[in-house]
Amino acid sequence: MCGNRVEELEARVNELEASVEGLTDELVECKVRLRELENTVDEDNGFAADESQPQPQEKADTQLTSDAEAADSTKQADDNDNQEESEAESDIIVA
Repeated sequence: MCGNRVEELEARVNELEASVEGLTDELVECKVRLRELENTVDEDNGFAADESQPQPQEKADTQLTSDAEAADSTKQADDNDNQEESEAESDIIVA
């Protein structure tokens, strides 16, 4: 019965991780669109884009890379935690 509960929890964790990754992707896309809209509004109002700033697509690529790296390191940390928990569970003796 405990094994089934662990499997349910692992499945739920996987679902939540997928949700977080999906939401992160959506957030990055929204930020890119927002920057593009801000740039369009600035151009319409006569403000020149600052040339020292990276263009929106360059920022998006950088953001995607850093977000992906953060997600990977979080996933690795979670995997390590899950492995440690599995090892700890094997040490538990139920009387």
